[in-house]
Amino acid sequence: MKGRLGRSRTAMLSGAAVLVFIAASGASAQQQSASAGNAGDATLLDRITVVSRTGETPIETMASVSHVSQEQLDRRLATTPSDLLFGIPGVTIYADGQPSVGNINIRGLQNAGRVSVIVDGARRNFHKNGHDVSRMFWLDPELIKQVDVIRGPSANTFGSGAIGGVVYFETKSAEDFLREDETYALSTTARYESNGSGWTTSTTGAYRFSDNASVLSNIVWRDYGDYEDGAGNTVDYSGFEVLSGHVKGTLRPRELSELTLGWTGARNDWSTSELVDNELKDNTFTGELKITDEEEKWLNLNVKGAYNAIDLTETEAGDPTNYDLHTSSFDIWNTSYFDTGLIQHELTVGGDWVYDDFTSDAGGRPDFFNPNGERTVWGAYVQDKLTYEWLEVVAGLRYDAYTLEASEESSDDRLSPRISVGVSPFREGPLAGLQVYGSYAEGYRAPNTSEAFISGMHPRPPFPFLPNPDLKPETGKTWEVGVNYGAEGLFRPDDTLRLKAAYFHNDVEDFITTETIFVSPGSPCSFSPMGFCVQYQNVLGAEIEGFELEGYYDAGRFFGGLSVSVIDGHEIQRDGTRTELATIPSSTVTADLGMRFLEERLTVGGEVQFNEAPEGSSFAEDYTLVNIYANYRATDNLRFDFRVDNLFDEEYVIPLVDTAGGFDYQPGVTVKVGATLRLGG
Repeated sequence: MKGRLGRSRTAMLSGAAVLVFIAASGASAQQQSASAGNAGDATLLDRITVVSRTGETPIETMASVSHVSQEQLDRRLATTPSDLLFGIPGVTIYADGQPSVGNINIRGLQNAGRVSVIVDGARRNFHKNGHDVSRMFWLDPELIKQVDVIRGPSANTFGSGAIGGVVYFETKSAEDFLREDETYALSTTARYESNGSGWTTSTTGAYRFSDNASVLSNIVWRDYGDYEDGAGNTVDYSGFEVLSGHVKGTLRPRELSELTLGWTGARNDWSTSELVDNELKDNTFTGELKITDEEEKWLNLNVKGAYNAIDLTETEAGDPTNYDLHTSSFDIWNTSYFDTGLIQHELTVGGDWVYDDFTSDAGGRPDFFNPNGERTVWGAYVQDKLTYEWLEVVAGLRYDAYTLEASEESSDDRLSPRISVGVSPFREGPLAGLQVYGSYAEGYRAPNTSEAFISGMHPRPPFPFLPNPDLKPETGKTWEVGVNYGAEGLFRPDDTLRLKAAYFHNDVEDFITTETIFVSPGSPCSFSPMGFCVQYQNVLGAEIEGFELEGYYDAGRFFGGLSVSVIDGHEIQRDGTRTELATIPSSTVTADLGMRFLEERLTVGGEVQFNEAPEGSSFAEDYTLVNIYANYRATDNLRFDFRVDNLFDEEYVIPLVDTAGGFDYQPGVTVKVGATLRLGG
């Protein structure tokens, strides 16, 4: 890691210089501008995150937290979920030539629930073994209000398994769409993309029955052909067709309570070869009840229930194989606010339960790569945030337990602690918004049924997979040292700066990966045509460390952002052998600089991202992406959007692919144009 950090030091220092330049130039230009605008409205890091259960913004959180707001979503003209998380440090999504499905990687950890993906409280746990993308996740960007990301296991209030982190998507509601004086509104969006000749149409409608009841619905259709990579080569079978829908209703039966019910669904069709077609049906039902007391002090109760059904049909040469995962979940917590002497407390107590029922059907029998099974995971936790003037402490303890049921049964449980300590040494002056913190958190991931109970013969080349019901859970132990800094009025009264930086070190004990077992006397692999078998096993562990920085400056007319991610990781065998961890993503530096004109009706800007190939990849190379964008609000009800991704037609590949099945280059230059018309009354 020292070598990687040394080689990347220049990039980090250059990035820091870019941030200072953005701040200085933005402020200088603002002083010359007659139209300052409202910087408070444009500050993207001051939104309360969904992942905070005590009403914190990212800059107030002693953890690596990022927030993607509606303004950022509008600028990105996202086609797939991977577009939504562009530039967030430590986060990579790869689809390997299949844009409509994606696998989220946080700090080198992915697959099998290591990253918890949540939509309005519903866990998206689908995972399928094979040479294609294993985590087939789809959520249409047009349905999303905001995205929050926690990197590392400090999100232990969001359930078991997230040793890599949490990505929480919140969908739109009527309150996000309707203006204060409107009873109803309707909007329609049309968009075209040059690469793949892709079309998107979206329609949203909302109605406010009264101050206590409202509903929103949305439907989106996308039809995309095969795209071309940066060298002009067509990537076969990269096209897709998706129909998505969303309904969310809010009811306030009394002043101090709120009930929200929602449905989100999609039908996704794509092919992976001339012989293989895929159809993915996704239906999610969610419900949330909030109850508080008059002072919002002792009772701040949240109850969430969800059901997610993902049904995948993979048809090869006319023979269908069905993979169905139905996930039920329940989450309840309460936060109380009180003081003991000079110490302020925010005490959160909660519990959660998740049940996965997975079935596969290949011509009347289960697919041995993905055996039928059930997994139940549950837990409870207590967390207290204590504040005394310049000192802040967050202490928590979580209990996790699980049960796997398939050809055999296994179970285990564990306690996982968390402690964070922050110091704000300056009470006045330009450093008054500085906080230095250190934290330690543990996470716990149970194996899934495919890892523990896979059993059968791999077709080509022929070798057996062996089950391992004695797999131990993975335990992630992360140390983090970070800095939060927030300031207003640095160069003029209405400018804003937000900065988060952290160094982290994550030790994953009993890391689960596939191991090769050679035929030998006494080995579990007694016979194999190829002389070896493959089995999921616990190695000694994985060690991942890195540095992350995320900053944003807004001065009304000018704004800019910078993110840096430097990461390295190794897999450690029980004999002490260290090898490069194949799931380590590229180290990146991303800069975003924009301007607002015409009383902030016109926004123009660009993004530059440098990617350094990880040492563990044998085929990836360094690459740089340049994107430009523009949004123009002609009236309050008519908006035009323009964006060019990969402006210079860079030929590149995401290094997080299954090289056994080959890899595909990512899209070349892509021009996106769109318009949105809105009516309301």
